[in-house]
Amino acid sequence: MDLSLLNLAPAAIQGHAYAAIATLAIGVVMLARAKGTPSHKALGPLWVAIMVGVAINSFWIQELKVISDFSPIHLLSIFTLLALPYGVVQVRRGNARAHRVTMISIFIGRPVVAGLLTLLPGRLMQTTLFGH
Repeated sequence: MDLSLLNLAPAAIQGHAYAAIATLAIGVVMLARAKGTPSHKALGPLWVAIMVGVAINSFWIQELKVISDFSPIHLLSIFTLLALPYGVVQVRRGNARAHRVTMISIFIGRPVVAGLLTLLPGRLMQTTLFGH
C-alpha cells in the first residue's frame, strides 16, 4: 500500500477516501457487536455523521463524468442522504427492523459496493492499495 498517491490527490478525494474508510471500519464493528448497547448508540450517530459527510463530499469528486459532471455512483450519494434520516427516524420510533434494514442497505451500498468500484483497474484507490 502506497498512501503517497492518495495524499497527492485533491483535498476532496483525500477527505472522501479517509472518511469512507472510517465508515467501513465503524460499520464492521457495529455489525459485529450487539445492537442497542451503549457503544452501538454512541457509534451510530458518529457513523451517520461521517456518512453524511462522505455523501456530500462525493459531489465535488467529478473525475468520472458520465452525466454532465456526475457519474452513476452519485446516485448512491443521493440514496444515502435520503435513507440516513429515514433510518434514524425509524429507530427513534422504535421500529428496529426498519432501522436495521435501512442501515445495512446503506452500509452495503456505500462503503462496500462503492468501495469495491474504487478498486477497478486504473482507479486511484486500486493503485494506492495494489500499486501500478
